[in-house]
Amino acid sequence: MLLCLAIFQFAEYMVCEVALGLSSLDWSRVGWVAISFLPPIGTHLGLAIAGKKLPFITWGGYAVAVVFSVYFLTVGHGIQSSECMGNYVIFEVYKPALTVYMGYYYVWLAAGMTAAFLYAKDIKDKKRRQALRWLGVGYASFIFPTIAANLIAPETLSAIPSVMCGFAVILAIILLFMIAPRVGKLRKTK
Repeated sequence: MLLCLAIFQFAEYMVCEVALGLSSLDWSRVGWVAISFLPPIGTHLGLAIAGKKLPFITWGGYAVAVVFSVYFLTVGHGIQSSECMGNYVIFEVYKPALTVYMGYYYVWLAAGMTAAFLYAKDIKDKKRRQALRWLGVGYASFIFPTIAANLIAPETLSAIPSVMCGFAVILAIILLFMIAPRVGKLRKTK
């Protein structure tokens, strides 16, 4: 999850810099591929912490992410342009595809957040229960501020990935300092 967030942040920076032999449109495509995997990775993480195996949901999410990734990488008008602004990047994406994509994204995020809180109720192990609750808080920490930003300044709707990823830094901090210490296991090396 952190890798995908980092790739998007890097790609977003490169949209503004146009470097390493790729155009800003190419970097936009890289970024959109990275964020397409965030919802199923988050759901997979929550299920793993809860000790649930739901392969249809897990692999179904990854399959949808692959479909969107192929679309963004190969369809010429999928991502039409990107513009570097001071605080965020505006992406122009083919509207019908964007509508379906945003439905996919928000449904998976809402389901992941809800599942994290619901599964936490049934977990006996204190650390895993806390990790799931923190995962739910992590989801909320970037979903609700993004919605608020879009309501306050509707022009940010065209920059949703950029705005959302900005707030997702909070999720990254929660992952590193609140979730990983509770569920991470150190491996001994020989």
